[in-house]
Amino acid sequence: MADLTEDQKLIVETARSFALEKLRPNAARWEEEGLDRGVLRELAALGFAGIYVREDVGGSGLSRLDATLIFEELSRGCIATAAFVSIHNMCSWMIDAFGAKEQREQWLPKLTSMEQIASYCLTEPGSGSDAGAMRTTAKADGNAHYVVNGSKAFISGAGFSDLYVLMCRTGEDGPKGVSTLLVKNGAPGLSFGKAEDKMGWRAQPTAIVNFEDCRVPVEDRIGPEGEGFKYAMMGLDGGRLNIAACALGGAQDALDRALAYVKERKQFGKRIADFQNTQFALADMETEIAAARALLHTAARKLDAKAPDATKFCAMAKRFVTDAAFKVADQALQLHGGYGYLADYEVERIVRDLRVHRILEGTNEIMRVIISREMLRA
Repeated sequence: MADLTEDQKLIVETARSFALEKLRPNAARWEEEGLDRGVLRELAALGFAGIYVREDVGGSGLSRLDATLIFEELSRGCIATAAFVSIHNMCSWMIDAFGAKEQREQWLPKLTSMEQIASYCLTEPGSGSDAGAMRTTAKADGNAHYVVNGSKAFISGAGFSDLYVLMCRTGEDGPKGVSTLLVKNGAPGLSFGKAEDKMGWRAQPTAIVNFEDCRVPVEDRIGPEGEGFKYAMMGLDGGRLNIAACALGGAQDALDRALAYVKERKQFGKRIADFQNTQFALADMETEIAAARALLHTAARKLDAKAPDATKFCAMAKRFVTDAAFKVADQALQLHGGYGYLADYEVERIVRDLRVHRILEGTNEIMRVIISREMLRA
């Protein structure tokens, strides 16, 4: 942590303490019981629900680098909870960055305290990586309302959250016809599919969000019509850093568990840690994590500085960190031998949770497209 400021070191210590005391002991239980709203509010009380939201509406006014530090530490306790909070932060940021004064004052104090929780609705059953092809429509009904029809898939917090930040089509085909609406839970015509039975992230609910003649007031549109796709893309750089940070924290937890295990477990009259094969594996894991952390922090600093190559570096960080983190977690399971496959040792949960990070916020194949496109454009 030598390159961090004193304030950042304090942020890391605060997040790590909370993760180890409140999240890590409960992570396995939450896979069965679901997210704990009380714990989410405790996280909010530490300033972690509006990390880069302005302070006049209850935000912490911190940087993207600060956010990566927070999400890495929280994920050492519970990846699914940390990732859920990162999505909530992206929703809050979107309202803070692009909402009108009245919208910021109406929603953000409740969101930054996690009195209310927000979900982000972009992906559709038929358009994952190709977000510009979305088909959910919002058609004007007079001057006061939109009528929304369509579905969103893989939505974290569906049915659990209080507010849905919705990307939908108000105009022509393609990116320029997309707008952003805020849809309150309980709105007529809003419903949810069955909870998805997922490989990982089992602590947080995921389902389809359905809109059937769902009426949304015009004043709940964020910014002008046709700007929504731009907002979504601007949010993705930060979202990719957050997801990478959550992956990194999970990998660090897996390594910590493996290191403790190989020091204690004996085979053939020796500690597993005394075998050179184990030592080489540990060395590679430590190196991968250090390299991933360095790239992640570089990308975050570029995004904070609004550097022209920030998008490329965010894509590079997301691709490299999530791949490296999954590899490290898988190796941690291998070092546990058969015990790694058992739920009691919790490494298998980390492996399951980290697998989706290579798909979220744009698959790692899409990250390669973005990186190469930026290289060829130069």
